[in-house]
Amino acid sequence: MNLSIKAALGTYNTHRWVVKMFQRQYSKAASKIKDMKHEKVEKSGAIQFKRLPEFVQQRELLWNKLKENYNRELVNKPQHPIKVSLSDGKHIDAVSWRTTAFDVANHISPSFAETVIVAKVNGVLWDLNRPLEENCHLELLKFDNDEAKSVFWHSSAHILGEALERTFTGYLCYGPPIEAGFYYDMYLHDKTISSTDFPQLEKCIKEIINGKQKFERLVVRKDDLFEMFKYNPFKVRILNEKINSPTATVYRCGSLIDVCRGPHVLHTGKVKAFKLTKNSSTYWEGNSESETLQRVYGISFPDTKQLQEWEQFQEEAIKRDHRRIGKVSAVLSLILAASLPL
Repeated sequence: MNLSIKAALGTYNTHRWVVKMFQRQYSKAASKIKDMKHEKVEKSGAIQFKRLPEFVQQRELLWNKLKENYNRELVNKPQHPIKVSLSDGKHIDAVSWRTTAFDVANHISPSFAETVIVAKVNGVLWDLNRPLEENCHLELLKFDNDEAKSVFWHSSAHILGEALERTFTGYLCYGPPIEAGFYYDMYLHDKTISSTDFPQLEKCIKEIINGKQKFERLVVRKDDLFEMFKYNPFKVRILNEKINSPTATVYRCGSLIDVCRGPHVLHTGKVKAFKLTKNSSTYWEGNSESETLQRVYGISFPDTKQLQEWEQFQEEAIKRDHRRIGKVSAVLSLILAASLPL
């Protein structure tokens, strides 16, 4: 074999060895990156399941069955003329078990109806899509009313609950409105939720809001409630400890079905601005001997401008706190300086 052929073979073998070495190194690096990504997702618990857990499907099957029964009962309810008195003294003709509070609001003005959050019938908060049952006094509340705000934020908590359930598939616990916003607690075994999970949650929330999912109310017997929520030990505890009547109401929006007194907004699309604000760990019913839960807080509004104003207010509040802390620090420095010996 001449020298030129030997040299060519040597160069070829060297190149082949370099290529194999590069492939081995690349494979190791790719595997490491994959493991790191997997580890990061597992630690936060933020796994987007493409398929909802089985308990959601079973819950929905029972809901559909009970809803069909309710619809048959509703058809047989006695429908007769009723009078609805309004806050301005006017009276509207309506039909029992058919006319809703939203129908009345829409009769007044379609543009006005779009701004109404919830109704009040004879002093009791009432879903806009729930039929009126008898002669009544009707109030139509907008977001500037404190009770309407509470209802709006309660509905927003249900939106958050649906997003949490779809994203993490854990067990939902409590999800109430609070003084400025709302939160929802979820049990995730040994997993946690952090602010790095917020973009994924907010993406799911946006999808829920854009879907304009209707809030539907259903009165359910207690034994059916236990069957509906048997998968969730926390909901079973709530049923045992909080529900003292033979029936209770449940609400549905999208895939979420939850035990709830209500009322709620017409549909998820009423929420035009939604922001997750913070997260924390907490204990079931505040008992340190009980399970650790993950809590996510949020704020929402029927208008994006209101969210912008809220954010600006929060920024100004932080600045005021910083200035106050600065003044206190300056005073402390003067006191300490005066107390030092010369």
